[in-house]
Parts: sequence; C-alpha cells; structure tokens
Amino acid sequence: MQPYQVLLLIAAYFGVLVLISYLTGKGGSNSEFFRANKQAPWYLVAFGMIGASLSGVTFISIPGTVESDNFSYFQVVLGYTIGYAVIGQVLLPLYYRMNLTSIYTYLGDRFGIASYKTGASFFLLSRVVGSSFRLFLVANVLQLIVFDSMGVPYYVTVSITILLIWLYTFKSGIKTIVWTDTLQTFFMLLALGITIYFISKDLQISNIFNYLSESNYSRVFFFDDWRSKDHFVKQFLSGAFIAIVMTGLDQDMMQKNLTCRTLKDAQKNMFWFTIVLVVANLCFLTLGVLLTDYADVNGITETKDDLFPAIAMSGKLGLAVAIFFLLGLIAAAYSSADSALTALTTSFSIDILEIDKKYSEEKQVRIRKRIHILFSLVLIVVMLIFNYAIADKSVINKLFQFAGYTYGPLLGLYAFGLFTKWKVRDALVPVIALAAPILSYFISINSLQWFGFEFGFFILILNGLLTFLGLVLARR
Repeated sequence: MQPYQVLLLIAAYFGVLVLISYLTGKGGSNSEFFRANKQAPWYLVAFGMIGASLSGVTFISIPGTVESDNFSYFQVVLGYTIGYAVIGQVLLPLYYRMNLTSIYTYLGDRFGIASYKTGASFFLLSRVVGSSFRLFLVANVLQLIVFDSMGVPYYVTVSITILLIWLYTFKSGIKTIVWTDTLQTFFMLLALGITIYFISKDLQISNIFNYLSESNYSRVFFFDDWRSKDHFVKQFLSGAFIAIVMTGLDQDMMQKNLTCRTLKDAQKNMFWFTIVLVVANLCFLTLGVLLTDYADVNGITETKDDLFPAIAMSGKLGLAVAIFFLLGLIAAAYSSADSALTALTTSFSIDILEIDKKYSEEKQVRIRKRIHILFSLVLIVVMLIFNYAIADKSVINKLFQFAGYTYGPLLGLYAFGLFTKWKVRDALVPVIALAAPILSYFISINSLQWFGFEFGFFILILNGLLTFLGLVLARR
C-alpha cells in the first residue's frame, strides 16, 4: 500500500469513531464520562473488553513469540480463566455492593487514606507505562510503513496518535468507549481471521488442526524443567494472578464492568469475555505458527514483533490482508489506549484530587477536561522516552515483567483486605508498597544463582506475597 492510501484508511477509520463519539456523547457530564450512567448493555461491554485486553501488544507480539517459545503463552491464558472467575465471584460483588466509581476507594474504607492514595498511585504508574508500551509498539509500525517515507518525525506520529484518541474520548469518556471498543474489537478479530485464511491458502493447508498438531511450534505444556520460566505451574499461576491484577484490580478494565446495570449483568459479561478471550488468544498463537512457516518458505528474515507487519505489508498475500492488518492494528491499539486515557483521568480526578467531594458539577467537568489533556501529554512524553530507551522489540515480555512490579503491591493490599480482618498502620503502607517491588527485583535478578530457577512472570506473585507479609508486620 502507498502511504497516502494508509493515511486515507486511518482518516476514514477515525471519522467513524468521531461520529460514534458525537452520537453517544451529547451530554458530556461526569456521570457519563466515569460510569456511562450505569446503562451500558453487558454484551457490548464484554465484546469491547476483548479488544482492550488483547491490545496492539497481543496483535503483534504474541504471533512473534511462537518461533522461540512455541505455545507456552497459552499456559498463561489458561491461568486467566481462574483469575477471571475470582473477579466475577469475589471482586465484582464487592465493587457493586460499595457502588464504586473508582475501585481504589475500597482501600480507603478498609485501611485509610495513605493506602487509598498508594493503590491509586500504583495504578496510575502501571497504566501510564503499560498504555505507552502498547501505543509505542503500534506507533513504531505506523512510522515504519507510512511516516518514514513521508519524512514525518516520530514525535509528530506519536502526537497525532494521542490527539486522535483525545478527540473522540474527551466529552463522554467511558460511555463512548463502550461503543467504539465494540467496533474496534470486531475489526481486530476480522483482521485475525482474514490473515489466517489467506496464509493457510498460500501454504496450501487443507486442515488447520492437523497442521498445528504436526507443527514443531505448537507445543503447549512445559513440565520438563521446573527451573525454566516456561514451566507450566509458573505460567499457569502467573496467568491467574495477572488476570486478577491487570483486570480485577485495574481501574481501566473494571470501569467498563461498572457501567453495567446490575451485578448479574457484569458477571455475565465476565463469563462470556473469558470464553472469547481464550479462543482469540489461541487463534493468535495459531497465526504465529503460520507466519513463522510462511517466513521460512519465502525467505523473510524479520522476527518477533517485526514478523507480522513485514508479511502483512509485503503485498505477497494481497491488498486485502494489508488493509485488514492495518485496520486490526489500529483497532487493537486504540481499543486499549482510549479506555486507558479515560481510566487515568477518572482515577486522578476521583482518587488523587477527589473532585467529586470538593467542587460543584460544573467545576468538576472543567477540571476533568484539563486532567484529560494532561494525561494525553504524559503519554506522548513516555512514548518518546521509550523510543530512545528500548532496543529489544519483544514488547509482550517487557509489559508483563513491568506489571509484575507495579501491580504486585495492589495484589498484596487487596488480598490482605479481603482475606484478613486485621487493621494496619496506614502510614506504613506506602513504605511497604515501595519496598516490596525493590526487594522482588533483587531476588529476581539473583534467583538463578540462589535458587536455581527463573521467576519470569511469577515475579508478580512474589511481589504480592512480600507486600502481604509487610502488611502482616505492620498490623495493629
């Protein structure tokens, strides 16, 4: 595709999103922005959450991991199912019973103001970096296939990327996102299916299931080396806890769930979301096998995160694959980033500034809009830093490693709050929440020498456990 064709495609795509924003966001109140007036249909929320959970990282990185890691990531996905069950049966009833806008309000009620601010601050850090990781990956692809040839600097690409998100979310936030994410999830899964079809056709695969069963890349379970980061127990347990913290303890994902009319609707949403997400991840791993074999046959040298874009945009599979790859990539990136920007605005407004307790409705709206702009600028700056700081292109592993350090304190805080009746010395909670990730890091980098195995994604559980133990010591 020519660069101008890509720009026309992007312009048309965002034209549709802005139109949806106009049709769904005529009010612009804080109730709409934060909670969609609690009137969102559960099935739209469930389908839209697929795109937000998968994001551009899954769309590009997961297929690229198959060559080196086979289907080991699916062990993590299987663990997700346990985590999502805990969310549906434990966390959602708590959030609906307390009628929360920000889920970190629970920490304030349970422990005190310092714990409340600590939980919200760790979410803000986690989501800023995590969302920037996702957008960084997609912005790099757009820079490579479009803007480099036009002489457009990277900082302009990044700025335009964030501006487009701000444009359709600034007025009604989560109310608009419930609808735009549904459309974006559809485009992403459509792109996945079309790419699998055309590569299978090119490789003359008549039965995809037989092909996978005979592939050297389709090994799912790893039990042979308990020291390896890919061992089943580590991956499965990590997946369960990753789901709990990156969905159930994440304002971004839970804000969507809390737009449902009732707890029962939210639980139905989680049930169907889990099923579709597992199938979608399996399809992305299948695509990874096909892409790897296609690259071998056609002498394509790109690997990891460069593999899918290189094949899709080469033109060898036809114009349709290139078009739908771009649509899927853009949809995957923005379905995650738009809700993240809204969640950051919500958490900072409610948790840090507490505007709902201090100001009139009119002033709350003005402050919220300024915060929305502020976090847009923050995402731009962090993405520019990543561009100069990150050399390795395998973003999916970095994302989960970072999440292990920033979500670990949240895991420990909520586990302590839900499963004990102890009070804690609230002033010590920020110290514990900072000490646990630092200690986890030193244990992790020395774990192979000290214990003879790698923690990998398991670092999240270690971090949460250290936080929990610190809270036990700080109890009163």
